[in-house]
Amino acid sequence: MDLLLLLTFTLMTTCLRVDRTVGAQTLFIRDISLSIEPSTDVRRSTNVTMRCQAGVSTSGQQPFSREYTIYKDSIAVYTKTTSSSEDFLYLLPEARVSNTGKYKCQINIEGKQMSSDAKKLTVTGLSKPVLYLNKSGVSEGEEVTARCSAPSETGSIIFYFYMDSKEILEERVKSNQAVVKLRFTMTGSHKIHCDYTVLITPDSFKSDSSNSIMVSVKEISITLVLEVFPQYKVYEGDRVDISCTIQSVLHSLQNFNLYLSQGAELLSSGNTKVNHSMTALTKHSGEFECRLVMGNVVKVTTMNISVTELFSVPTLIVSPPEVFQWDPMTITCKSESYASERITRDEVIYALEPRESPMTPTRIPGVYSGKTLLYDFNYTCIAQAKGIVKRSKTHTVHPKVSVSHPKISVVGRVILGQPFQILCQAERGSLPINYTLLKDYNMLNTTTVKLPHQRAIFTVTIQKAEEISKYMCEANNKHHKEGLLGKRLNATVIVPLSHATLTVTPVPEDVTEGQHLFLICSVKGTPPITFKWYRVGHAQPLFTSTSSGITLDYQVPVLTREHSGTYYCEAINPAMKVVRSQSVTVNIRLAMWKKGLIIASCLLVVAVVVLLCLLRFKAKRGKREAAAELSVKPSSPKSDGSLVNLTYDTEVYNEATASEQEVIMTHNTPEVEYTEVVHPRPADPAKVPLRKGTDTVYSELQNSPQGAADHRNCQGSGEYAELNGEQPDISHHSQEVNNVQGPPPPPPPLPRL
Repeated sequence: MDLLLLLTFTLMTTCLRVDRTVGAQTLFIRDISLSIEPSTDVRRSTNVTMRCQAGVSTSGQQPFSREYTIYKDSIAVYTKTTSSSEDFLYLLPEARVSNTGKYKCQINIEGKQMSSDAKKLTVTGLSKPVLYLNKSGVSEGEEVTARCSAPSETGSIIFYFYMDSKEILEERVKSNQAVVKLRFTMTGSHKIHCDYTVLITPDSFKSDSSNSIMVSVKEISITLVLEVFPQYKVYEGDRVDISCTIQSVLHSLQNFNLYLSQGAELLSSGNTKVNHSMTALTKHSGEFECRLVMGNVVKVTTMNISVTELFSVPTLIVSPPEVFQWDPMTITCKSESYASERITRDEVIYALEPRESPMTPTRIPGVYSGKTLLYDFNYTCIAQAKGIVKRSKTHTVHPKVSVSHPKISVVGRVILGQPFQILCQAERGSLPINYTLLKDYNMLNTTTVKLPHQRAIFTVTIQKAEEISKYMCEANNKHHKEGLLGKRLNATVIVPLSHATLTVTPVPEDVTEGQHLFLICSVKGTPPITFKWYRVGHAQPLFTSTSSGITLDYQVPVLTREHSGTYYCEAINPAMKVVRSQSVTVNIRLAMWKKGLIIASCLLVVAVVVLLCLLRFKAKRGKREAAAELSVKPSSPKSDGSLVNLTYDTEVYNEATASEQEVIMTHNTPEVEYTEVVHPRPADPAKVPLRKGTDTVYSELQNSPQGAADHRNCQGSGEYAELNGEQPDISHHSQEVNNVQGPPPPPPPLPRL
C-alpha cells in the first residue's frame, strides 16, 4: 500500500512539472502575434488598433482566464484579463506622435506566458501651436503673460518662445501648453511667436511655428546725469567729485536704485542721487558708470576720466649688476618723469626700505651706498611728492660668493696610456664658474659650469707616471681679474702589467718526490695584482690570489709523480690587461729510498732466480747421471776379461739438454761395442703399456776397470721415466742378455748438439 502511494505521488509530481492542469484540463500556448491596423506608419488623428492573437491548446472545454499586457518600448502601458478566446484588441484613437514606439503583446495563462515579436508604430504630423499674449502694448520693463499650446498633443513637450526670431525662453512641461512671463527691456515693436518639440526617446519631433503677435514697448521717461569736477585736466593729488542723478517726468515710478562704479569697484549707491569724492591717482584713469536698475529695466550712462601723472613710479638700480659678498654696492632710486607744470624735480623725496638697510644716503638725492651683505636682501624705493607716494618694484640683491681654490681629482682610475678624466671643483662660489685645466702652467682647456648639477671634467692621457703631478686647475667667477689656482694633481697611476716570469724552486731538473715545489710568479706593473697559476691540460686555475706586491708564489707541498707537468701563471691588475708567463715543465723524479728499494728488490729477485736455476740444474743433473748409470750394460770382454754393456735410450738423449747430452756422451769410449737387445714386453694388466711391439736398446760394451760386469737395462722412454720412481727388475734383464745369440751390429752414433 505504501509503495502504491509513493508511485502515485511521483506520477502527480511529474505531471505537474510537465503541464499545469486547470481542474482536469491541460493546456499549452502554441504561439502569439501582434498586428497593427491599419498600418505601422500612420498620420496623426488616425484610429490605430493593435490586435493580439494567441494560439492556445487545451484538453477540455472549460474556459480559463487570460491576462493580456501591451508593452511600449519595454514599458507596460495596458493590462486586461479576460476569459474569451477571441483576439485581444488595444485601441489608440486619434493617434499622436507621442504614440510612436515599439509595441509587443504578452499573454499569461495560469502562470504560463508567451510574448509576441515587437513591432514599431510611427505616427507623423504635429498640430500647429497657438500663441496668446495678455497685452500687446507695454512700457519698458513691464511684464507680459504668454501662453503657447499644442492642441491634442500628448507626451513630454518642450515649448520655445521667440522675439524677433531670436529664442528668449525655453519651458519643458508634461502637458500640451506652457504659460510664461516675458519682460521687454528694449523699446520699439517686437514680433513674438512660439513652437514646440515632442520628445520620444531616442527621437524628437519639431512642430511648425505658431502665430506671431506684435508687441510695442514704450521707453520710460527717465534721464541719468553723470558729472565730474573738475571738468578739465586732472592731476594726481587733485580732489575729484563725481555725482549721478535722475531726471524723470514719471514721478510715480518706484523701486529703482542707482549705482556708481569704476570697473569692478562699486564706489557708491542710492535712490535718486549718488556722490563720490577721491584724491585722483593714475589708477583712477578710466571709465566711470552710473546704472539705474528698475525691475528688469536697466539704464546706464558712462564718462571717461584721465588722471595725469605727477611723477612716474620710481625705479631701483643696483650697481654693479653682479655684486659679491662685502663688495661695495650702490643703489640708485629715481623717477624718470614728472609734471613740471605742477612740481619740480627737487620736490620729489626718495627713501629706501627697509629702514634698517645697511645702505646710507649720499649727497645725491636717491643714491645710496654700502657693502653687500652675506645673504640675500630685499630693497624697495619710495618716491613722495604732494601727498602722492609711489613704490618701486622690490629688488632682491643676491650677493655672489667668491670662488674658492679649486680642488683637482681624477674620476675613476688613471691607467697609463689610456684616457682618464680630471675633475675640477670649488667648494664654494656662485655660478657661473669658469674652470681651466693647466699642465705645467700651460692652459689646456676651459669649461663653464652654469648649473648646480654640472661638473667641470677634462679628459687627458699620460704616457709616463710622473706626468700626473703636472696638472692643475684654475677657477674664476669674475670676482677677481685672475682665477684662483689649486694644488697639483696627486693620484695613483696604474701601470699595465708586463714581463710576467715564472720561476720554479727547486730547479725543474732537480725535483724529487716528497719535496716542496714553489712556483714564483713575477710581473712589472702597479699593484694590487691578481695572480693565477695553471697547469697545462686543466681549464681551471690551480690557485688564485691577490697581492699588494709584484711577486707572489704558489707552493705545492709533498710532491708526487702526479705533479709532473707544464706550469704557467697569469696576472691582472686594475688596468685589466692580462699577462702570461712562459711555460715551465717539471718532471718529478723518484725518491732515493724508492730507488734503493727497487734496486734491492731487483737484486733479491735475481738472486732467487739464480738460486732456483742452480737447484733445478743440480736436480736435473743428478737425474741424468742416474739415468746414464742405469742405461749402461756389459757387452764384451775387455783386456782385463770383463764385459761392459752400455745401452742408450735415444728418447732420453733427445729430450736431454746439450750439457746433459755431453754428460751422457762422456761414458762413450773408442772400444765401445753396441749390441741390439730385443726385450719382449710382457702383458701386464696392472700397467698401461707404454709402447707396442719391441723396443730397440743399444748397449755399450766397455771394459770395466774393476773387472766385474755391471749389467743395466732400460726399456724405452717408459723405462727412463721409471728411473725416477721404481727400480727395474735386474734379474729379468740378465736373463734377456743370456739369451742373445751372437754379437749384434753396432748402433748408429748418437747425434751431438
